[in-house]
Amino acid sequence: MSLLNNESDSGSGTSSTESLSLAKKLFDEPLEEEDFYDETNNNLIEACAIHVPMIISTLSVERKLPHGGSKFGRVYTRRDRKKRHDIIFSDYFIGDQSKYTPDTFRRRFRMNIDLFKRILQAVEGYGNYFTQKVDAVGNMGLSPLQKVVAAVRMLAYGCSADSLDEYVQIGESTAIESLKKFCDAIIGLFEKQYLRKPNKSDISILLADGESRGFPGMLGSLDCMHWHWENCPTAWHGTHTNGFKKVPTLILEIVAGHNLWIWHAFFGMAGTNNDVNVLDRSPLFDDIVNDIAPACEFIVNGHQYNMGYYLCDGIYPKYATLVQTISQPCSMKEKLFAKRQESIRKDVERAFGVLQSRWRIVKGPARMWSATDLGKIMKTCIILHNMIIEDECNQGINPENWQPDKEEVPQNITLEHDFTFLMSMMNIRMKQIQSKSTHIDLKRDLINHLWELYGSNHVD
Repeated sequence: MSLLNNESDSGSGTSSTESLSLAKKLFDEPLEEEDFYDETNNNLIEACAIHVPMIISTLSVERKLPHGGSKFGRVYTRRDRKKRHDIIFSDYFIGDQSKYTPDTFRRRFRMNIDLFKRILQAVEGYGNYFTQKVDAVGNMGLSPLQKVVAAVRMLAYGCSADSLDEYVQIGESTAIESLKKFCDAIIGLFEKQYLRKPNKSDISILLADGESRGFPGMLGSLDCMHWHWENCPTAWHGTHTNGFKKVPTLILEIVAGHNLWIWHAFFGMAGTNNDVNVLDRSPLFDDIVNDIAPACEFIVNGHQYNMGYYLCDGIYPKYATLVQTISQPCSMKEKLFAKRQESIRKDVERAFGVLQSRWRIVKGPARMWSATDLGKIMKTCIILHNMIIEDECNQGINPENWQPDKEEVPQNITLEHDFTFLMSMMNIRMKQIQSKSTHIDLKRDLINHLWELYGSNHVD
């Protein structure tokens, strides 16, 4: 009776009143006629069929809570955030009095302590997430140091968010959120500088490095790697699982230099694609096609070329901008070329190895559900990788030489807005990139050039 009254209050007044009158009539009056009994019984069944599902659904549906945070019945974990902040600070950040040495810090955080402080200071000023706040009862929340330590540890070790609770005193959902916010901050603050396309100054340094190694015009080495996506949606397994890896993967394409600086990164293609498919979708040659790439001119064996090239493996097409090895060399010249090309192309393999060793999160299975989040994590690891390369001055290169130039105002440039003309020029430049004849000429010149440099010392 009370349930029916509640239903009446919630907006079913007419039907509820009819049900009450039928029930009262059923219990208060004797059943004298069979027709009346059948009619009353049918009405009661109809009323129950209407109201019982409504009552059950109202009682069974709970209010959906947002992901993370406390909810009724959950055990409260008392975390002494202030004390833990002081412990972390005394472990690493009080100079000679620190519990652990700078070498220990570098091993655990993958970077020198000065670079970490620089990142911490920059991230703290990016938005307000990393600003320390006071909670509802007046207690200080997590410090920026604790959030950044949690994020960097997850990137460095590839550990679960829950494993950080004991040392950092941070909840699992908060650790995951800190990682995402940290990635957003790193990309927003440092992508323009540390994941930039080579400018005029960069290209001159890359060309000089390539020429010193016997490959004039070389801008780096190109290759792809797969990242196992453990939590790939089941419906996507068919498009992300290839026959070689046997598990869902996402593909990363990079160009790396001699000092392991990553100049180009393209991530997110499904694992069923091969390197050629990834190259077709990659923006690697977009600047050349759009005629906005810095000039790149060089001479090999007495012949001049106006487009730089990348060393790659045999799966890539024979473009003017790609130089592969010779899989079955016949002459001594070809054997020398294959040996040198395969040796120098290891730059990109070394870059993958260092990236995965330094940031274990990209070596193990990816546990995020969103491909967008994984893309941000990968980009963050690459940016941090380049920052560490610069900070440690690998190969004796002065980091100042790798800084982007100031804005240069191009002179005497005529803008062309004719669509037909623009498309024709883009097609011409694309054909130049894909020119097989230029590729053959360039490889022949490189073979002869290397033989002149190293042929006298070559032993089969």
